[in-house]
Amino acid sequence: MAVYNKLVRDLIPAIIQHQGHSYRSRILDPSEYKEALEKKLQEEIEVD
Repeated sequence: MAVYNKLVRDLIPAIIQHQGHSYRSRILDPSEYKEALEKKLQEEIEVD
């Protein structure tokens, strides 16, 4: 199984499951969540 270590948007787990795939997820603690959001923001502002 591939590992992505990404934040997921609403309904993405349901879509994955509906397509017949399995996934694992977990809820981040507040400090991990802040770090993940900062990483995601950095990805979004990088220019291709």
